[in-house]
Amino acid sequence: MNSTVSKTETRGPWNKGRLVGQKLPLKLREIWAIRIRLQLAEHVRDLALFNLAIDSKLRGCDLVSLRVKDIAQGRSIFHRAIVMQRKTSRPVQFEITEQTRHSVLAWMDRRQLAGNEYLFPSRVSDSPHLSTRQYARIVTNWVESIGLDATAYGTHSMRRTKATLIYRRTKNLRAVQLLLGHTKLESTVRYLGIEVDDALEIAEQTEV
Repeated sequence: MNSTVSKTETRGPWNKGRLVGQKLPLKLREIWAIRIRLQLAEHVRDLALFNLAIDSKLRGCDLVSLRVKDIAQGRSIFHRAIVMQRKTSRPVQFEITEQTRHSVLAWMDRRQLAGNEYLFPSRVSDSPHLSTRQYARIVTNWVESIGLDATAYGTHSMRRTKATLIYRRTKNLRAVQLLLGHTKLESTVRYLGIEVDDALEIAEQTEV
């Protein structure tokens, strides 16, 4: 037997025992469970990061590289912000809700952040802001803290959460496409996985 084949068979498939595919969005009750835990523990940075991740619907790379000036002027947090997406080099706008503005301002005051400084500076000396890997670990801690299986969730769960809730309430795909900054509607359909979900929902409501 070829030694290469033998080694591959011994090692096994790369995804054995792993959950692959799209990460799940958080449900409303799970959002509040995490939020309340962070509030009670007085984790000021994580609360601001969590709330802003939900509101902004940004990819992890765009979220961690936000600067204060992107979402605030002085101590005034914008109600709406616009950032340039790294992946598409296209601008995307997002809302910043009242509770997110409060949590972000509390974090800015705690760290005395202003102007051109990164909103979420890294605690690692050679990195100016949180890395996407650090952010992923933080998300894992959040979901595990409320008893969820961390393998089913990731940073894209944060991006998908509010978009999924908006679609469920409005069925407005075009609005969700704009909020996610997708160039094609088909990308939004695939991203939300709504074709399968909607088909199942229709099937469940159909008695034969």
